[in-house]
Amino acid sequence: MPRSVNSVASKARKKKIMKETRGQFGRRKNVWTVAKNAYEKGMQYAYRDRRVNKRNFRSLWIQRINAAAREHGMSYSVFMGQLHAKDIEISRKVLADLAMNHPEAFKAIVDAVKK
Repeated sequence: MPRSVNSVASKARKKKIMKETRGQFGRRKNVWTVAKNAYEKGMQYAYRDRRVNKRNFRSLWIQRINAAAREHGMSYSVFMGQLHAKDIEISRKVLADLAMNHPEAFKAIVDAVKK
């Protein structure tokens, strides 16, 4: 009995991956084996970096809060320690936004913490 090959499905799979690698450099865009490897590696990076992205943003928020707190004579660690001691629960994301876009509101929080 001859071997049954589903060429429609395999062509569709190849077409999907080749579409995803359009715009890449060199053979990554038009040679099947290279394109397949490039696509799979790209998906690995995408999976990993969805988590790394969260770390990067937290780091950015901390830097912004630290810069704003130092303008009011406090370090980041002292400021966050005082926040927790006073039971003021504001996320770092919101604090960073206030520090950047609403400095008067951030100053009000710093004053509330200093008391």
